[in-house]
Amino acid sequence: MSDYEMTDKEEIYSKVLRAGRRTYFFDVRATKAGDYYLTITESKKFTNDDGSYHYKKHKIYLYKEDFSEFREILAEMTDYIINEKGEEVISERHQRDFKREDDFATQETKTAENLNGTESFTDISFDDI
Repeated sequence: MSDYEMTDKEEIYSKVLRAGRRTYFFDVRATKAGDYYLTITESKKFTNDDGSYHYKKHKIYLYKEDFSEFREILAEMTDYIINEKGEEVISERHQRDFKREDDFATQETKTAENLNGTESFTDISFDDI
């Protein structure tokens, strides 16, 4: 039996949450003994310089004996964040002067060009951050 078939048989129930460049997969799976556990996978899309793309995935496994405490702590942490910062998204990438680390070389080149010329720039748009 291939790994794909094995994985396919282990998946019992699934939900997907698409959130911008991130996708979260919630999968109920079965252990060899026939019990159930939950996997949560974050998949994030990255675009390469040549226009192709790849995904980075991170997965956590949650077992029944941890559900109660996990749920309590998750609720406590999410409530804390909302109470402290509200529901509006505050993100450094929404700020005018935000620069990604991998854009520093590009930024330095643009700055050098502007110092040599008479033009100046005030706003930079980063697509697909």
